[in-house]
Amino acid sequence: MDLKGTLAGSSGTNRGEKMKYSKMVECLNKLVAEKSLKLDGINVSPIMQNAIELWDLMYSNRAPWLSKGQESAGIPASVASEIARLVTLELKSEVTGESDRAKYINTIYQNVLTDLRKQVEYGCAKGSMVFKPYPSNGTIAVQYNAADSFYPITFDSNGNITQCAFTEQFTRGKEIYTRVELHSLTNMGVQVYNFAYLSKTGANLGSPVSLKTVKQWEDIEPQGLLEGADKLTIGFFKVPVANNIDADSPLGVSVFSRSARHIKVADKRYNQIDWEYDSKEAAIHIATSLLKYNKDQDKFEYPGGRERLYRNMEYNTGANDKPLIEPYSPDIRDESYYHGYNQQLRKIEFDSGLAYGTLSDIQEVEKTAEEIKASKQRSYATVSDIQQALQRALIDLIKAIDFWVSAENLVPAGSYETTFDWDDSIITDNALEREQDRKDVAMGVMPHWEYRMKWYGETEEQAKKMIPDRAEVDL
Repeated sequence: MDLKGTLAGSSGTNRGEKMKYSKMVECLNKLVAEKSLKLDGINVSPIMQNAIELWDLMYSNRAPWLSKGQESAGIPASVASEIARLVTLELKSEVTGESDRAKYINTIYQNVLTDLRKQVEYGCAKGSMVFKPYPSNGTIAVQYNAADSFYPITFDSNGNITQCAFTEQFTRGKEIYTRVELHSLTNMGVQVYNFAYLSKTGANLGSPVSLKTVKQWEDIEPQGLLEGADKLTIGFFKVPVANNIDADSPLGVSVFSRSARHIKVADKRYNQIDWEYDSKEAAIHIATSLLKYNKDQDKFEYPGGRERLYRNMEYNTGANDKPLIEPYSPDIRDESYYHGYNQQLRKIEFDSGLAYGTLSDIQEVEKTAEEIKASKQRSYATVSDIQQALQRALIDLIKAIDFWVSAENLVPAGSYETTFDWDDSIITDNALEREQDRKDVAMGVMPHWEYRMKWYGETEEQAKKMIPDRAEVDL
């Protein structure tokens, strides 16, 4: 069997409105039962299904608590974006080795790293991400599936996915096409199944159709065996935070999952601030009798066309009545509203593992040096844990790429190594650290050559050559 024809990535075709995650789980469970594939049902509990759908809505500014006319403050996307930025900010990673295999894999891998921050943001927002390499046009491409577009079936004792479903949907006119790709680890390798469906409602998969019905799927085989694979050919990343939504679930949770209730209140405060400005906008109340009525357009004409400034009112005339023209310019209570909003942001920062001041105005609350340090350490711990989880996923991705390079006979076999260099500047103030090292040198507790190695990037031999015998050294 030609392995190229068993897997495929997203087509990039117009997908239309995607099916709800919980609805797709229901459809996939029905498919597995009908096909008698010796697979279990989708291993995602109803409570986790609802959570994944909620995180998706929050991230895309469509939280269910936003009523008509209300706007999202965009906090979930900001949290996920900032954590992804800190995680990948100074990442330096490559596949090294003298073999052609190492150089070929590294070329593919560097393309992944170019797009990594965006994909990590999706994974952080929705709790999990799968990196799935596949053969494409004589090379290896990588497809990214956030938690709402892959469906784990079984896991092993180490938390590795051993059976999984992937879906691809797109619309053509009023027709909705869905391709389901099932992966199952067996003693002989990974068994892959492909099914295509056509529906006109979007509420179900619809009727089975041939893969050849869709041009971009016509070369995909209905099933095949990836011989020699000892695990699914994917890299699985999940946010390394305890799952307090469903403790039995092996899936990750969103980086803002624990702050959802505070985000809900923050959205309310945000809209209150917006309404405070709108409702207190300066205006002039003017008697209708002072306005000119345009019969042709059936409306009153305001002075100078300033409809926004004037509000016509019905006034009675008399010594004790209101004047015919009255300015309206009440005080705006923005300070108290902003304070309440800022307090919610601080709670969100804490629950999301971010340092104070990442989203909030840190100037509003006095903080001691120790409190600021503890806040930075919390952020550092969050980022460091996610970096380690991401590193494991990227290592598995590289192994999966290597498998496909061999399966497609793209480059001869050869050894390679993978290196990772994560930056820790999130918690380290380089200027303060350098000043402290200067003092240590002056005190004699740090050798001059060690200082040069650290801050000038010199080897020990180079640093010692640059240090004269005399004690005075210009730092």
